[in-house]
Amino acid sequence: MSNIAIYGFGRIGRSMLKTAFKRNLFTPVAIADIRDIATMAALFQVDSNYGCWHEEVTTRGNNFVIGGRTIAYIDSTKEVPDWRALGVDLVVDCTGRAVTRPGAQAHLDRGAQRVLVSAPSKTLQDCDAVLLPGINLEQFDPDQHKIVSMASCTTNALAPVVKVMLENFGIEYGLFSTVHAYTNSQSVADQPMRDRRDSWAAAENIIPAASGAAKALQFIWQDLKITGKAYRVPVKTGSIAELNLITERTATVQQVKEAFTKAAHQHPLKGIMDVLEEEWSSARIVGDPHSSIIDLPLLQVQEGHLVSVAAWYDNEWGYSSRLAETAAKISG
Repeated sequence: MSNIAIYGFGRIGRSMLKTAFKRNLFTPVAIADIRDIATMAALFQVDSNYGCWHEEVTTRGNNFVIGGRTIAYIDSTKEVPDWRALGVDLVVDCTGRAVTRPGAQAHLDRGAQRVLVSAPSKTLQDCDAVLLPGINLEQFDPDQHKIVSMASCTTNALAPVVKVMLENFGIEYGLFSTVHAYTNSQSVADQPMRDRRDSWAAAENIIPAASGAAKALQFIWQDLKITGKAYRVPVKTGSIAELNLITERTATVQQVKEAFTKAAHQHPLKGIMDVLEEEWSSARIVGDPHSSIIDLPLLQVQEGHLVSVAAWYDNEWGYSSRLAETAAKISG
């Protein structure tokens, strides 16, 4: 396997590394961030959402030592690391800032061969491809795709729903709403923020937010007529997206349930999409590695063409699981 580096060791970067270790996908040669190594190690060791890491986590000079694995740590406060000197082939950018081509190109200019962006690119021109596991990752072209976007957690939750519905019933148009855990882009206490709605305390309010998932879905299915919005709510992780669709062909509740159940147990969505046959709350899916978990009891069909599908997703762990898998695949 080629050498992988993680750029940005926040919520997604740390979760991705944990799932990579748990599944023996890869060990990065370097991790870069702007904070001190001792704090980064402590945050990896003890996580408010997922508890304590099961291996010893220490530092030795400018290195992490995690379960006996030694990983170089680089302070990237002043500049992007010299990836060429480190022999890095793939950089997984987990900063959330490489959403334009110049931001991602900086890694290539510093010697990386490829960049995997853990965020939705602003436009199709800002990346070489938007690739999602289970949806279109097989289209990866190592000669052409140097900047790859894996879109957002919500896009990865909605895309399997869209795929199953398109292939089985067709889609005229639709609307989605996602009820999403609060994130670090919001405020802990009331204070002025760039997005006015984010000015109110995240753990005390339901806060409407924009969603870029509709645009990202259209990067994959250009003729898709879907739009939507998000609501941030006071939970630390665990989200649900509801997609309401007008279908081209008639459907019954039983037919739709069977379509999702079948798809969840077959390639290419096996391990990426799952179904729940019993009634649960969001606590059930915290730490679940699937990108999209269909709540079958919530499924509704009206007049044969209006279909409502609800998909749970751990917006951190599910997305990080796909990110680690994709990094391993495209670095091979």
